[in-house]
Amino acid sequence: MESESWGIIGGGMLGLTMALRLAENGHQVTVFEAAPQVGGLASTWQLDGVVWDRHYHVTLLSDTALLALLDRVGLAGEVRWVETRTGIFVQGHLRSVSNVLELLRLPSLNFLDTFRLGLTIWVGSKIRDWRRLEQEPVEQWLRRWSGRATFERFWLPLLRSKLGESYRETSASFIWATIQRLYRARRSGLGKERFGYVLGGYARVLAALVNTLEREGVSIQVASPVRRVLGTPSGPVIQIEGVEDQSFDHVVVTSNAPIAARIIEGLSPEERALLEEIRYQGIVCASLLLEEPLAGYYLTYITDPFPFTGVIEMSALVDRSQFEGKTLVYLPAYVAPDDQLFDVPDDELRTEFVAALQRMYQHLADQDVTAFQVSRVRRVFPVPTIGYSERVPSMATSVPGVHLVNSSQIVNGTLNVNETIELVDRAVRELSGSGA
Repeated sequence: MESESWGIIGGGMLGLTMALRLAENGHQVTVFEAAPQVGGLASTWQLDGVVWDRHYHVTLLSDTALLALLDRVGLAGEVRWVETRTGIFVQGHLRSVSNVLELLRLPSLNFLDTFRLGLTIWVGSKIRDWRRLEQEPVEQWLRRWSGRATFERFWLPLLRSKLGESYRETSASFIWATIQRLYRARRSGLGKERFGYVLGGYARVLAALVNTLEREGVSIQVASPVRRVLGTPSGPVIQIEGVEDQSFDHVVVTSNAPIAARIIEGLSPEERALLEEIRYQGIVCASLLLEEPLAGYYLTYITDPFPFTGVIEMSALVDRSQFEGKTLVYLPAYVAPDDQLFDVPDDELRTEFVAALQRMYQHLADQDVTAFQVSRVRRVFPVPTIGYSERVPSMATSVPGVHLVNSSQIVNGTLNVNETIELVDRAVRELSGSGA
């Protein structure tokens, strides 16, 4: 196979894995990342001396694409599997919902409501053809199977916590995908909820991946925000402010849809409009280090009104020795890209978030919070609107040699790294006719 030059815009897990696949096929690859470090949503930071993931991540036994990548970079033996528990904060009380019986004992629902809740989950787990669900609003589907009370008391707060008011335009395939992933976790864990993590977190994963890329001859240029991608008769050109233009045989843009629409010059009006119209949800996610554990639930759902949409007690999954003996907690709030929460100063968020957390865990004192940092990302995942699969952008663009591979092409996703790697593998197959 003839070697070609490929430029990849974006050094997240998608861009880095794409670079690895292309390099393995004998191509010359250069990755351009705007941030000072690679990783994107999987990037890491330092929290009071503890280096860990900026956002929460978890691995399932069924995440075969991710596990294969970890094996490829030499980390297969560094994955630890843990049986976890799940909680829910409802009507001012914290309860366990770690199994079906506990879920069906929720105080906010009567016997018939809980039966219909269980039936809804069971039906969702048995559906294989999701395309019909994509044509039906999620509210309509859930009301039909669960009933009004169960929808309003259980499903609606959870939908709003993840989608905001965009839930009104979201298809039923969203809840189907969520149920399917949860069932895969339990099936692969022999009925138990077993999740995994890599010792050292994604700092270790990214370091191993970068080392592998360097051995394959891939060049990674950080702090290199791409201003424009141009099509020329001799091939696409990448322009970076203050740097000489760089020409390639092919360019892959992994940026989110609105950024791709802005930087790719020469798109047709239809292509540009399609990219600009894709709706995203963003995230404001606080990371806290605490002196003591909270309640031992890896994930706690919240149905009461709260400023954040859930509690992820990471140290209920990851050994606390990874956090210097402390408890790492994530408090995510999923919001629209233009939500005012993005502009609230960190100290104000700390006051509001810690006070709310203390309503849930009354033993938590102010002095127990030893660190508080906030990550803000305005576009994290596309909202799965009605008929979304019919509007998925093509990987091929009208600009010769320029390709688009990003999260907008993940249909029925639940926002996890395994889906990203599966997208890369599909992209490499699809772009094989272009030299990949």
